Amino acid sequence: MDFLALFVSLPTRQSAGRMRIWRALRALGCATLRDGVYLLPESAEHAAALGQIANEVLAVQGTAEVYRLGGTDDGQQAQMVALFDRGAEYARLLAAMAAADATEVKVLRSLRRDLAALVAIDYFPGEAQRQTLAAMAALEAAASGEPSTIAGEIRRLASADFQGRTWATRRHLWVDRMASAWLIRRFIDRRAKFLWLDNPKKCPKSALGFDFDHAAFTHVGGRVTFEVLAASFGLDSDPALTRIAAIVHCLDVGGVPVAEAAGIEAVLAGARAAAPDDDKLLIDASRLFDNLYKNYQPENSDA
Repeated sequence: MDFLALFVSLPTRQSAGRMRIWRALRALGCATLRDGVYLLPESAEHAAALGQIANEVLAVQGTAEVYRLGGTDDGQQAQMVALFDRGAEYARLLAAMAAADATEVKVLRSLRRDLAALVAIDYFPGEAQRQTLAAMAALEAAASGEPSTIAGEIRRLASADFQGRTWATRRHLWVDRMASAWLIRRFIDRRAKFLWLDNPKKCPKSALGFDFDHAAFTHVGGRVTFEVLAASFGLDSDPALTRIAAIVHCLDVGGVPVAEAAGIEAVLAGARAAAPDDDKLLIDASRLFDNLYKNYQPENSDA
């Protein structure tokens, strides 16, 4: 993919013109390559829009030129695409949705408008957009009184029917499997035994598989296994688990960034490097998730 690059230089005395042009670039969703250089994916529409801005720059005695740019290799191409990441903007919108009153028509209309504007300039959509669209759909469903629709069915189950079971997942645990195993033993089946599989296709029929293809519990409709387990056993209304779920989702499949995710990933990576086996790793990881859960309790919400 090629990009259009607008090279701009404005006289320092043109503060009003500078602000007007900056707002136009922002409305288009331009990425900043460096000071005075703004990018858009190449298209006839974008060429016309940047050409119009260039004329405005010239009208206030500035300089402006539009060039076509392309990455010299896949790595450089990926770096330019990354400049268009909208994750932080989606995170702010998600926070506004979480705080919104679904009965306020004006609030919903404003959120809907803000989301549409963001989607319009999200030239490389991914998990963050999917999450935010799903959250908007859920908010609108709550406003209408209708249940939200998910891709795939998550049945509500009773933890009493899942006691003393053997649970199986892929060995060499990572975030979603660590967190899911912790959730199982902490909230679903306190007498759970775990089996770490070299080959998920050889999972015993008597075991409850999780986080692999065709397992009893795995990704459904954009939710990672931790989220599916929480929803299946009615744990998704726990605000502390919801915050942990956001971290697990972010680290497992990306999407909306979570501020503390990088630090938690580093701690879990260190635990995995130090642990002699998955049993010990789960013990160490469980301490972290226990502490997170405690920290996210309502009485500690200001911590």
